[in-house]
Amino acid sequence: MHAVDVMTREVITVSPQTPVQEIVNLMLRNRISAAPVVDDAGKVVGMVSEGDLMYRAENQTNRRDSWWLTALFSARNDAADYVKSHGQRARNVMTRDVISVEEDTPLYKIAQTLEKHRIKRVPVLREGKLVGIVSRSNLLHGLSAMRADNSGAEGDLAIRDHIVTEMKDKLGIPGSMTNVVVVDGVVTLWGLVENENERQAAGVAAENAPGVKNVNNHLGIAPAVIGPY
Repeated sequence: MHAVDVMTREVITVSPQTPVQEIVNLMLRNRISAAPVVDDAGKVVGMVSEGDLMYRAENQTNRRDSWWLTALFSARNDAADYVKSHGQRARNVMTRDVISVEEDTPLYKIAQTLEKHRIKRVPVLREGKLVGIVSRSNLLHGLSAMRADNSGAEGDLAIRDHIVTEMKDKLGIPGSMTNVVVVDGVVTLWGLVENENERQAAGVAAENAPGVKNVNNHLGIAPAVIGPY
């Protein structure tokens, strides 16, 4: 299996000019913990996560290093910290060195990348443009569904595309909160929906997709503020 088989396609993004408060509201509203920063050309130029927003002046959480840390690091770093804690735009607070993968990156390589860089998610690019995101949970969903025989990979991808489209267009279930994994015609649904009716409807949509052999519905009901990535 590859990134394209498990990635979240409906990615919530922000621009370098997006105000910090708007980013916070966006994360809470969509129950996500990070958002890629994308420029006008569609290129990923950064990532804003909960960690980037932890130390903010308005919350009186801006970091105060001890005297020995201050002695070790230059005023240049102090200035960078000031921008991070006081800046009002995504460009001020985002992490700029973004690790990314391609659609055809195998899951085991993605797992190695997350472990090596100690990160929770990676954007998925196609010709340099953002097409999805793979989080730890996406990765676990894929790994849990893997079989030794993956000869029907192309058919599985078509099934996945059909179900994702059906859930989004017919049921209004956002792809940013759910994940569909298909292996050898067996569909597994993961993530969060708003209520039991949506959970059941998503299961029916999966069961009715051409080529589906079986459906494992692990969708949960969304609590107040928690998200898939």
